[in-house]
Amino acid sequence: MVSSGDVDMRPIDGKRSVGVFTKRIQQALLDDEGDVAVHSMKDLPTEAHPRLRMVASPARETVADCLVSPRGLELDALPNAARIGTGSRRRAAQLLKLRPDLDVQPIRGNVQTRLQKMRDGEYDAIVLAAAGIERLEMHDLPRVELPLECMLPAPGQGALAIEVRGDDADAVAVVSQINVPRSTACTLAERTLLSQLHGGCLAPIAALGTVSDVSAGEEPHSVLHLVARVLSLDGKVCLESEADTMLDVASDDWQSTANALGRQVAEMLIDQGAKPLIEAGR
Repeated sequence: MVSSGDVDMRPIDGKRSVGVFTKRIQQALLDDEGDVAVHSMKDLPTEAHPRLRMVASPARETVADCLVSPRGLELDALPNAARIGTGSRRRAAQLLKLRPDLDVQPIRGNVQTRLQKMRDGEYDAIVLAAAGIERLEMHDLPRVELPLECMLPAPGQGALAIEVRGDDADAVAVVSQINVPRSTACTLAERTLLSQLHGGCLAPIAALGTVSDVSAGEEPHSVLHLVARVLSLDGKVCLESEADTMLDVASDDWQSTANALGRQVAEMLIDQGAKPLIEAGR
């Protein structure tokens, strides 16, 4: 399937941001061209389609972003005013927070197209999701992984969202078997936060949910942790909040637990003044 986001190389703005990579695939489900749709989670709008149902998210790939350059340089080693290509305001803002001297420029196209633009000298480096590099098996690509404390991922980054028609009981039953609840809990918290902030896919919002196992006394348990950032476009303002909660994926209410954590961290960011930053980033 070829989406509008695959063929239109203009920078994505507020008028054409929601669903540019997913609407064509969702329409194929509705038109019975296929029974199962596979999306990149971070591209899927947080508002669910009334006739479709996301029934599974398999094990998540790495969530990191990578700095790709011809010589595989670290961020600190890039020359002053180096031209960095990225299609993400989240990445741009976090780069500028670390290196205000950088010349961060928009870039569009698939991975191969972006790499060719860099090799042609349009950019000194580009930023790509490590998950995409791994899935394309581009293991020899000269790159460095950006630490999470420097570059938090987009909500849902590295995860897949498997969607079917809501009335297709057979597809729901089969596809739901590949769901990994711990991965789903993390992305559910991230996407709930994004929805509460009304951030869409354009605003410089970063979030990461993780699940860890904790042994307290004789009763081990799992903890869902969520950390999130909202930044100004120039990276000069960075708001960050985090919280955690007990998680039991064997219970009937684990999804409600993940939702509640996403709402809690979103409210913490709103209290810090996130809304004006988000509005400025639209």
